[in-house]
Amino acid sequence: MNPARKAAATAKVRADTGPLYASRAEVMQTADDIAERRNLDRDWVRNAIGQSRYLAGIAKAVTPPPVGVPKNWALYRSRFIDPVRIRAGVRFWQANAELLQRAQVETGVPASIIVGIIGVETIYGQQTGNYRVMDALSTLAFDFPAAHPRARERSAFFLSELEQYLTLTARTSTNPWHRRSWMKYAIDFDGDGRVDLFNSTADVIGSVANYFKAFGWQRDMPTHYAVQFDAPTLDMPALMAPDILPTFTPAGFVSKGALLDARALQHPGPLALVELQNGDSPPQYVAGTENFYVITRYNWSSYYAMSVIELGNEVAAAYQMQTGVQK
Repeated sequence: MNPARKAAATAKVRADTGPLYASRAEVMQTADDIAERRNLDRDWVRNAIGQSRYLAGIAKAVTPPPVGVPKNWALYRSRFIDPVRIRAGVRFWQANAELLQRAQVETGVPASIIVGIIGVETIYGQQTGNYRVMDALSTLAFDFPAAHPRARERSAFFLSELEQYLTLTARTSTNPWHRRSWMKYAIDFDGDGRVDLFNSTADVIGSVANYFKAFGWQRDMPTHYAVQFDAPTLDMPALMAPDILPTFTPAGFVSKGALLDARALQHPGPLALVELQNGDSPPQYVAGTENFYVITRYNWSSYYAMSVIELGNEVAAAYQMQTGVQK
């Protein structure tokens, strides 16, 4: 990066940050609590958290749009599913076919889902993020946007992530400020005796698969089914009430006016009605399974989950066309 661009990037990062968390007494009390619970050095934890800064960009990214502003699935999809990303995904799959196959066999998580996640998150290594993980985790733990419908739950989740991260870095004598991304369920998939999500593609692939397995991914289960509606019997408020949490049996789904195909009617687990708004156009709907819900545990958004699924499917189809390998 030339000096002018580097200076501009630094200015942007600085404009995006707030004061140090060391200035907030309640945060420092939480730091003390973490140190006691995790048997960590109190001063080390206070310094690590205290030197973190609020990131407005991170908070904005998880803030839902204002009431009355419709989401737009078509626009959201276009950000992640495009020819450039698909071509990069095919190259990634070709270079790591054996690793992807091994991860799929060992965890049950399809290679297409692993490829979809890595493509949405990093464009296959081309984009690894500019935020320091301590700043990001502290922001989401202590200042998760109150406008989010699950703000308290998500804040608690990220506080747990922060604790796990500090425990890991303390145990491995790693500087917590030297990392810019982290996955709680990271594993050593290349067998070199250490976890490296920055330089080991194998560890990244294995860790993504392990994350979904840990959250309950079920082998050979679809992520979603097509759904239509029977207008005279449709009870949309009841179908939408559980949000994306699978709650209805297929029979219960149908009793509320949903129409499913034969395969969906034989689904062994619960379903959820997933709505994908399209701005001023009619929304799209699918019947989400427990595996669809598992993807949202990585990022609580049905739009994100569907982008991962569809990008993975697009890359798989392109990979098959180029190689003749059936996916």
